[in-house]
Amino acid sequence: MNNILESSSKMLRLLTVSIETSASQNTSEYSLPENDPATPDGPVVQHGLENSRYRFRRVASKTVLAFHSQDPENPPNWSKWKKRFVLTTGVMSVSNSTLAASLPSGAVPYIAKDFNITNQQQLVLPISIFLIGYVFGPIICGSLSESFGRKIVTLIPFLIFMCFTLGCALCQNWESLLVFRLFIGIMGSAPISIVGGVFADIFDNPRERGVVMSYFMAATTVGPLVGPFLSGFISTVHWRWTFWTGLMISGVTLPFMALVPETYAPILLQQRARTLRKETGNNNIVAPIELGKRDLKQVLTVTLTRPVRMFFGESIVLFSCLYLSIVYSIFFMYFQAYPIIFRGIYNMNTGVSGLMYLPIMLGAGLACFVFNAWDNYLYKAKDRGAEWSSIEEYRRLPLACIGGPLYVISLFWLGWTASPSIHWAVPMLSGIPFGMGFMLIFIAMLNYLSDAYETFAASAQSAANSCRAIFAVVLPLATTPMFDKLGVNWSCSLLAFISMAMTAIPFAFIHYGHHIRANSKFCQYLRETKEAEKRAEEEDDARQNGRDVSDGNHHESEKAEADTHTTPLDQQTKSQ
Repeated sequence: MNNILESSSKMLRLLTVSIETSASQNTSEYSLPENDPATPDGPVVQHGLENSRYRFRRVASKTVLAFHSQDPENPPNWSKWKKRFVLTTGVMSVSNSTLAASLPSGAVPYIAKDFNITNQQQLVLPISIFLIGYVFGPIICGSLSESFGRKIVTLIPFLIFMCFTLGCALCQNWESLLVFRLFIGIMGSAPISIVGGVFADIFDNPRERGVVMSYFMAATTVGPLVGPFLSGFISTVHWRWTFWTGLMISGVTLPFMALVPETYAPILLQQRARTLRKETGNNNIVAPIELGKRDLKQVLTVTLTRPVRMFFGESIVLFSCLYLSIVYSIFFMYFQAYPIIFRGIYNMNTGVSGLMYLPIMLGAGLACFVFNAWDNYLYKAKDRGAEWSSIEEYRRLPLACIGGPLYVISLFWLGWTASPSIHWAVPMLSGIPFGMGFMLIFIAMLNYLSDAYETFAASAQSAANSCRAIFAVVLPLATTPMFDKLGVNWSCSLLAFISMAMTAIPFAFIHYGHHIRANSKFCQYLRETKEAEKRAEEEDDARQNGRDVSDGNHHESEKAEADTHTTPLDQQTKSQ
């Protein structure tokens, strides 16, 4: 596995401009050299090179583009309104996907009656089949987004997602409904696996990124909880209106997704290089991503396998996936457990029993306040120079240390208060710590993955999404048999004990995470890339400042002396 990672790292180095830099290289590597046959003439300079808007490096015979940290076209430098538009669109797309996951839950009794389905095990399938799509979709979509860009890999699946939602509304038998649900899950997994990477693209500040990731998690939490009571009430008219409603919500989201800009920097540089090639006629101007092979073999052996390699080769990804998978599967088991409790014990109808999920939404909202309180405390500690505040693991993981015990408590609470002799409001209120725990665990663990793997955040989160989807497909199938055999009390207690064992993972990361990241191939590569980029940019800025000073202090009579202190690019600019 180490050999695979090493070979992958070498290939990734080829795709990134900064790693090609070394201390022994001369200044022509950072600018367009004069009289070089591969160098474009004046038109490139007219596009802003004199202001260092465009940065170039020499790699073999190629002139390679790179973003300056202050470039307004670099996604982290976009305006606040542009970022908010991307944020809003991302949250809307994720909400569509997560709403679709649980949308049939309140409609299943009506669908089963219409299609004459009497086997209780089959009633779980509309949700479980959907989640099978979440297993395969993230591996494909998350990885492809790092080769072909975020927008196209999100928009096309979303259009197909809408088509299969329409299919569910019009289907004439149980089998076709399940097939359509499978494809909805595959296509709906695109925003789930990509939006986290989109936010990492435009928010390079960890504090900002943490806040927007909390919005992302709120969308993934609230969406499935709306489905049960929405479909429970709408299906009393007809179950097909459940899917028509989902399609209408998707229709509102579609224009936003069509207008949202591309956010992935390597693809933006590719578009910029393509424009410059057209305007200058110089085919040697390229983006870093164009230096490597992008044939089918490259896609299949490197791009699509990256989440799998990260899962098996990166301890942070592996154990984060394990914890998130247990928490996520229990969350989806609630869509079978709540009807057992509130319809079976308290004799509620489908619409009213769907309202029992509302305290979970309240708990998720309270978790956002906890997150903001911790975030303010952390940065106040940084301002006063507290040593612990600069440690990466203390940025998010303490939230999981709070959320884990809350999650365990909520499971015991639900299990031992669900009784005909106890008012239904008591087990219902267990949803508040459940929602808080669920949200805090996900905010902490997903933010930790994004902060640790940055450029590869989409692949790391794709691995997490696929792994937890596998658990969410399998474990809910066992919900009804488990509750029938063990009863509500001990079924919930068993889940609580499993969750309790998982709470050790964030504590272990806090203690050992720094050493794990230091030995990680992916983290080492990212660290080297950042350092090389920073050195290169400092050298570029120093040369630019040197030219400005030289131009300001020397006059026409001293022109020859001044020219000895300028770069070949400066000389070319002056001659033009």
